[in-house]
Amino acid sequence: MKICLASSTGGHLGELKKIIPAVNEHNYFIITEQSEMSRTLKDQERVYFLAQQERKNLLLIIHLLLNLLLSVYILMKERPKVIITTGAGAVLGLCLLGKIFGSKIVYIESFAKVYTASVTGRLIYHIADQFYIQWEQLREVYPDGTYRGSL
Repeated sequence: MKICLASSTGGHLGELKKIIPAVNEHNYFIITEQSEMSRTLKDQERVYFLAQQERKNLLLIIHLLLNLLLSVYILMKERPKVIITTGAGAVLGLCLLGKIFGSKIVYIESFAKVYTASVTGRLIYHIADQFYIQWEQLREVYPDGTYRGSL
């Protein structure tokens, strides 16, 4: 089974890296934003990079469109059966396109979100095949979310 692990950079990527031992026996690859932190992954993993997408950046629309095109390319090339993501914004388009391409979507809400939903979580919650929360308090926000503890 081919698995795509996807996240933005920073803390989301840190959480995503904790999943690698669980998928090590499968054919997997990583999609993340290009940054200092993520560049070192290329030495150890098969990685595709998206443009860093920040909501307050004036180039947001351009980065969003670029990331959509990159996501189509990657999805057509790799054809993952499952996309596992810890968020954030840059992976939203990837997940929507992945769903259209027939991938199962597994979303893990950020450990930093204890009482409130993330923007990406609110949007992906409706299309995810499995949606995990890392705090029991989030059941009020995501009633169908599955709590299994923290990564």
